[in-house]
Amino acid sequence: MIQHIVVVFTFAQLGLVFGACPAIITRAQWGARQPSSTPTHINGAVHYSFIHHSAGAECHDRATCQAQVKSFQNYHMDTHGWSDIGYSFIIGGDGSVFEGRGWNVVGAHTQGYNSVGHGFCFIGTFTSKVPTAAAQQAVKDLIACGVSQGHIQANYVLRGHRDMGTTECPGTAFYNLIKTWPHY
Repeated sequence: MIQHIVVVFTFAQLGLVFGACPAIITRAQWGARQPSSTPTHINGAVHYSFIHHSAGAECHDRATCQAQVKSFQNYHMDTHGWSDIGYSFIIGGDGSVFEGRGWNVVGAHTQGYNSVGHGFCFIGTFTSKVPTAAAQQAVKDLIACGVSQGHIQANYVLRGHRDMGTTECPGTAFYNLIKTWPHY
C-alpha cells in the first residue's frame, strides 16, 4: 500500500505575501545621514519610473551594498553639494532595496524630471551585462508596490536615464533590456 503525505504551506508560513511590497532597508537601517536641508515633498502619484546604474562596482551582499549606498550619499552631498542622496531607491545585486529619498521626496536623479518621477538605481555597471535576476525582480516588485500604494500612476512610463539626457546610464545592455519591459 502506497501512502501519500501532502504538506500544505500558506504563503504567510513561508514568509511570502503575494503581491506584497519588497522589504525596504530604511534610511535608519543603512545609517543614512540627515538631509542638509528640508526636503521638497512630492504631491500625488508620479508619472515616470527612471532606471539608473551607479557605474561602479557591483555588490551581492547587504554589508557591501550598504557601504556603497553610504558612499553614494557622501559623494552626492559632499562632492555635488546636494542636500541628500539623489536616488529614490537603490537596488543591490542580491535584490536588496535601500531607501534613498523614498516615495514622498523629490529626488536629484533625472534633471528636469525629479518632481514627476522616481529614480531607481542599480548598484553596478551594466554596459555589457544586465543586473542579476534578483535585482531586476526587486525593482519590478518595487514599482508594482509604488503603483498599488498610490506613489506611481497606474499608467506610468518607464524610461532609462539616457532617454531624458546625455548619458550612458543605465548602461547599454541594461537599457536594451528595459526597453522590453512593460510601460517602456
